[in-house]
Amino acid sequence: MTRLIDLDHLGRPGRIGAWQVDDVLIDCGPASCLPTLLDALDGETPRVLLLTHIHLDHAAAAGALVERFPDVEVHVHPRGLRHLADPTKLLASATQIYGDDLERLWGRIEPVPAANLHELVDGGTAAGMQVAFTPGHANHHASFLDERSGIVFAGDAAGVKYPDVDLIVPPTPPPDIDLEAWLASIERLEDWDSDRLAITHFDAIDDPATHLAALRERLREEAELARTLTQEEYD
Repeated sequence: MTRLIDLDHLGRPGRIGAWQVDDVLIDCGPASCLPTLLDALDGETPRVLLLTHIHLDHAAAAGALVERFPDVEVHVHPRGLRHLADPTKLLASATQIYGDDLERLWGRIEPVPAANLHELVDGGTAAGMQVAFTPGHANHHASFLDERSGIVFAGDAAGVKYPDVDLIVPPTPPPDIDLEAWLASIERLEDWDSDRLAITHFDAIDDPATHLAALRERLREEAELARTLTQEEYD
């Protein structure tokens, strides 16, 4: 069974999702959405949590999920391990951005016990899926190929495409956007030649080749705007 669980973030459907493949979750979303995730699981116990990266909209519920299910394995890029084990620096950085709205937006961020953490390996496998490191949006981003279904779970490496907006957007939050790395990651996703592309924001893309080609052009357009406009004009 493969499905997208709509986490209904802040009461807004179709914005943040968590993918489920049998007893494996790919991203768990914010801790503020944990009740929605648990309701959707309806008593099912996840065995593995694969994290594409540790941004709060993808991974903030990881610690709370392990509290609820103490045996769940949490697989993450090596650069994300220490921040899940001790989210102090992550919280300090997020507080600078969100201030007093941090908990309302993303919930309480709990540490993940070291015993539950597993380091992803580029080119390896995790929970029966192929792993590829796909930096650009974040330097600790990973994507997963489920060969059984032909679906690639690409987190934010494949951009954002909300169902009610006919536009592909490359999400570019600071601090570690890397255009060249992102373009190379798009090539890695293309090399998998998948049947479908599953993204967190939002749903599945049935024509991955066309989508990724469009994302490449959007990235180049954004880079050109950033080079030629002042910060005030770009904002």
